[in-house]
Amino acid sequence: MQQDIERFLNLRHLPASCSAAQAAGFLGISPHEVPILLARGLLKPLGHPAPNAPKSFLTAKLKELAEDEKWFGKAKDAISEHWHHKNTRKKRAALAGDTPEEVANAD
Repeated sequence: MQQDIERFLNLRHLPASCSAAQAAGFLGISPHEVPILLARGLLKPLGHPAPNAPKSFLTAKLKELAEDEKWFGKAKDAISEHWHHKNTRKKRAALAGDTPEEVANAD
């Protein structure tokens, strides 16, 4: 997967749209962080895909976002808050004696 992202980023002319994994590579974040940005409204997919459908993103918009310091700060804060919240819930569940399956189902 990493090689695919490297090939994509090394293209002389990027395509007009890209997948979620390519968008993550372009922005320098992990592919599993893209849904976090989507849920917070910081990243918008092309069209109106179903919640479980593959998402594509406009490359020109990603270039704008990658150069926007305020947006990047908000994105990184949103990702940090997400993981902090999720880890806090896991710790609380562990202290309460919940099983890992119960914690996963609570997400």
